[in-house]
Formats: sequence, structure tokens, C-alpha cells
Amino acid sequence: MTDFDDGWAATISVRFASEQVAAWVERALAPEATREVPRARATLGRPTPTVVEITIQTRDTGALRAALNTYLGWVHLSLATLPKAEGPAPV
Repeated sequence: MTDFDDGWAATISVRFASEQVAAWVERALAPEATREVPRARATLGRPTPTVVEITIQTRDTGALRAALNTYLGWVHLSLATLPKAEGPAPV
């Protein structure tokens, strides 16, 4: 992958109602974070049990905007499907 050191970066911290929901969302996003995308890369972290951090590095601002929109959409989709999934109660 191309070096992103001179590019753009953003970190999104999403706090959830429980550690269980945070873990579920992190697992849902993990496959996407490992995919190679031409102009962006993302990493996931858990600074606290109820927070998922998404760090996105890109070559340019257009790629950063697109990646932010994509990851925020996936977080929203994960939370929207939570009531239908087995496991934790809805947020």
C-alpha cells in the first residue's frame, strides 16, 4: 500500500451503551478495516471497553471524506441491525 504519512487522517471515537455492543460493532467493522482500498486505510482500536476508535489515513481530502462517510454508515447500519440480531439488547 502507498505511504500515507504525508496525507490526511481522522479518528472517530464512538461510545456505546455497553462493552458488549462495542465489541459487536468492532467485530462487524473488522473485515472492512483489513481490506486494501487504493486511496485509504483504516485501523480499529478499543481505548476503553465501551469505545471503538476508527482511524482513517488517506492520500487526499476526497478519499478522507468518502472513507469517513463509509465507516459512519457502517456503524449506523450495525446499530440498526442490532435489534434483529441475537445477543445484546438494542442500544
